[in-house]
Formats: sequence, C-alpha cells, structure tokens
Amino acid sequence: MSGFEPVEYEDGETSLTGHLARPDTPPRAAVLVFPTIMNPTPAVEAKAWELAEAGYLAMIADFYGKAPANFDDARQCAYDIRQTPELYRRRLRAALRALLKVEDAGELPVFLIGFCMGGQAVLELAREGAPVEAAVSFHGLLDTDQPAKAGAITARILVCHGDADPMVPREQVMRFWQEMDRAGANWHFHSYGGVKHGFTNPAPTENPATAYNASADRQSWAAMHSLFEEILDS
Repeated sequence: MSGFEPVEYEDGETSLTGHLARPDTPPRAAVLVFPTIMNPTPAVEAKAWELAEAGYLAMIADFYGKAPANFDDARQCAYDIRQTPELYRRRLRAALRALLKVEDAGELPVFLIGFCMGGQAVLELAREGAPVEAAVSFHGLLDTDQPAKAGAITARILVCHGDADPMVPREQVMRFWQEMDRAGANWHFHSYGGVKHGFTNPAPTENPATAYNASADRQSWAAMHSLFEEILDS
C-alpha cells in the first residue's frame, strides 16, 4: 500500500483500515472505492490512484479488517458480513462515515464505485438512500435481500456489466432493472457482449467465471468519468 494514507475506523468491535489516495491539487470530489471479495488488490489500488491523478480524493474501503489468505478464506469472510443484510450495510456505512471525516472531504460531492462484491456494496448503499451523488458498479452482483423502496434512491446509478458473467445471469439483470424502475431511480446500465465477470482485473486467474477484457475495462472507466463530469458540471 505504498503511498496510501491509512484511515483507521471501526464497525462495532471490528477495527478497519481504509487506504486514501490524495490528488496533488485540491480535490474535485471524494470517491469511496469498494474492493472485490479479496479486499484491496493491486488492480483496485491502481484504480484508486487513477482517480487521484484525475483530481479525486479516493479511499479504498476495508471489508474485513484483514487481507484474506486465499479465495476460500475470502468467501468465508464475505459470508460472515453478508449473512445478515443490516449488519452488511452497517459495515458499508462505516466506510462512508470514515471517508466523510477525512480532511478536505466533508464539503465535497461524494461518489461511490465498487468492483465485484464492491459493486454490490455501492448498490446496497444507494438502495437505502446514502447521501452520495453517484454509485458506479463494475461487474458487481445485482441481487439484494433489501430492494429499494419507491423514492429511496437519490444517487445516479451506473452499472457496467459483462453480459457473459455467469455470476449475474440475465434473470438477475431483469430483476434489477425492474427494481430500479419501481424505485424511480435515475439509472444507466451498460452491458458488454461476451464479457465475463472481473473484466477490469488484468491479473491472471484460474476462475473460469472471470476474464479481463481491455475494451470493457476502458469503456466502463470512461463511462464513469463521463458521469462524474456530468454531475460536477451541472
């Protein structure tokens, strides 16, 4: 985590550490970055630094308070915090509060982005009406145990999804669209044909459900920046 500033925070009795990337100039907005099920990875760290280079104050959230030893360990860690939906959202809220307490963050517009499990996380916060301007999910899970109520979502929603993602089949996509319509959300959904889960991570993987896709990575990142610019210029 060279170059990141640690941001210590807590959720109940669990000690957590966010990792903050500061821009060289006064920040345009604050971005809370939710990582994958593996917690911060080199790919997510690189995205946080790209945000900082673009002028954003970016903090990577901490799901577990530790780095999982392997994927099986990560699955157990994720299960432990997601098995109770309200406790899961409490963990996510703790990260948002931690970012808002960072020097220079309090008066800034706030955006959420997340990858895989982190994509699900940003949508969970948006569903309950978190006070943020936008929530952007990259190859995130779309299912939820607490669908958004009518009028609850105030954030702009952008979902960037691989259409060949076996973890998020089209039936789940359709349910998500219907949920967003019922909630009256302002939402965009970008679907990339033939693209699998984890398309923003260039690291090799043995998981057949995941595969890097350079075009989808570029296009989705550009879409995020375009949305942020639209909001900041309005």
